Amino acid sequence: MPSPRPEPDLARLQRWMQAVVVHPGTVDEGIGSAPARRELDPERIGSAILPSKTLTSAERIGVYHGMYLLRMTEALENDYPAVAHFLGGDAFHDLVAAYVQEHPSTTYTLNRLGDRFPEFIRGSKGVRKRGFVFDLARLERAVTEAFDAPESAMWPAEEIARIPEADWPRVVLRPIAAFRLASFGYPVNAYFQSVKEDDHDHPEVRRQPTWIAVYRKRYEVWRLDLSRPAHAFLRALARGRPFGRAVAESARSLQGDAGGQLFRWLRDWVAEGMFQGVEVE
Repeated sequence: MPSPRPEPDLARLQRWMQAVVVHPGTVDEGIGSAPARRELDPERIGSAILPSKTLTSAERIGVYHGMYLLRMTEALENDYPAVAHFLGGDAFHDLVAAYVQEHPSTTYTLNRLGDRFPEFIRGSKGVRKRGFVFDLARLERAVTEAFDAPESAMWPAEEIARIPEADWPRVVLRPIAAFRLASFGYPVNAYFQSVKEDDHDHPEVRRQPTWIAVYRKRYEVWRLDLSRPAHAFLRALARGRPFGRAVAESARSLQGDAGGQLFRWLRDWVAEGMFQGVEVE
């Protein structure tokens, strides 16, 4: 007489439960799916999940199966509230369902669940105004990244005056960890702000290049609209371009006192806490 198959160990039980819970179909389909069957024979589900007085083993695991997608939708709505608002509840729920099927949660925390959401949106053909939604998701991703980034000590604005004039061409500025810079094809920052303010009169969704700096200051994330020249100058500095070279390259796109304008921008950005220090090459 063959010996009974041993009870599933913890690792196999975890793999089986994840396969069932994240399955996009019914709980019975999840229990019978190939990934779940590799870990546990459907006939032996009672050895893994005991029935209760009112629920069968399948119904008990079905509670988690039913809550999984709702929890994933809630988590992504917290990270992408403007995208959820623009698409509407049903469309956003369907988009999340497709996303977590391709990118299921694999860690104990949901903080990283939405890392690939913008790129997933870009490749999803059924999304309304997909280009706009992709840009909007990129902005919200930048806000989340800035919020979660490690704390950096801000470089005091008064330190600018202490740098010798002869050293300025070789100065390299180091941005704080909670700093992101991006360009977009749509005015997504204005739409994002209208959602935050619960303003029903949202900006028109139309193509318009915009440039935005996202950074954390005093435990709050800020978003700063930039002109194209300001964005180019700030991007050069944030990428480690020596100040003299960044000024020379950016001054060509400005009229009048280009040097004065660039230095005023730098002074404002330092005062906003976008940089943590400088080095002299």
